[in-house]
Amino acid sequence: MVAPVAPARIEAAVYRVPADPPVRTAFGTMRDRPAVVVRVEDADGAHGWGEIFCNWPPPGAEHRARLVAEVLAPLVVGRAFGHPAEIGAELERRTRILVLQCDEPGPFAQAIAGIDGAAWDLAARKAGLPLAAALGGAPRPVPVYASGINPDRPEAMARARIADGYRAFKLKVGFGRERDLANLAAMRAEIGGTARLMADANQAWSAEEAAAMADAMAPFALTWLEEPLAADTPLDAWRSLAARVPMPLAAGENMRSRREFAAAIASGAFGVIQPDAIKWGGVTGCLAVGRDAVAAGRTYCPHFLSGGIGLMASAHLLATVGGGGMLEVDANVNALRTLLADPFPVIHDGAFVLGEAPGIGVEPDLAALERWRVPL
Repeated sequence: MVAPVAPARIEAAVYRVPADPPVRTAFGTMRDRPAVVVRVEDADGAHGWGEIFCNWPPPGAEHRARLVAEVLAPLVVGRAFGHPAEIGAELERRTRILVLQCDEPGPFAQAIAGIDGAAWDLAARKAGLPLAAALGGAPRPVPVYASGINPDRPEAMARARIADGYRAFKLKVGFGRERDLANLAAMRAEIGGTARLMADANQAWSAEEAAAMADAMAPFALTWLEEPLAADTPLDAWRSLAARVPMPLAAGENMRSRREFAAAIASGAFGVIQPDAIKWGGVTGCLAVGRDAVAAGRTYCPHFLSGGIGLMASAHLLATVGGGGMLEVDANVNALRTLLADPFPVIHDGAFVLGEAPGIGVEPDLAALERWRVPL
């Protein structure tokens, strides 16, 4: 049983480190790597860590941190909650009209998700349990895959990550038919025929373009094709595409309600469901969606491409839900991944090894990150 949570202080801080190389997607380029870190502390001095999605738009990190400090924290600080899941639910209830008024469902959902994650980490630490155990599971090893692989000589990145112990890889596509197919061929040649290979189109194509590209990608034996269509494409179109292509479709990072996930799971269009615990729902929402996905025979693979705190929460979620999914780990150099998750897990046989430390099992090295902290 997890401990009750009574926040006495909720703080958010922004960090930015240069991206070398920049991370490229079909819709834009990340020239720095931001993170919004949330710290929830109770009256006893116990604390927990959370993270808020802020990759896009470029100035979004500062906005989300201010939402925490000026709007959300005052609604729950000084109150007692019997269960960590109650905090996010209360924040959603108290801000529903404000979200409609300012038309910012995404930033609010992301900020609430970060607070939810920190509340769960705090509760698990106070209970002396790893987060996975507090969620009803166990901190078992979780398979990982290297993500964020750019279209410029991707085989070189794959070669480096193979040396680090990775056995599965996801390439960014959506940069033109010839380039995408050449990159997939280079990746498959580099990683061999048995390693898992996925492709992420980041919403780049129309339905006809996606079907044509999926057929052309068939020789590369993809484990899944991710977001080939715009995230708001009607489910009927997703179902039609799924019936035409030779590999499972994956989506979920841009869904943001339990109802939307339920409809996506029930549609049968997606073989892989990918909620992001720092973008919507936090630990509470993504645990429920992950369990729903596995119960329906889908694969739960947490989406993640940010700092180390959210990565560790996602690892514990996957360890709890199970079902054969993999944890997404950014393949690029990113100090906010490693220094926000200290000690960073080792990879053994293609899996993160999670320990028995309470909560998410890590402490951010804020002293080492101070030079990248952004004044608010």
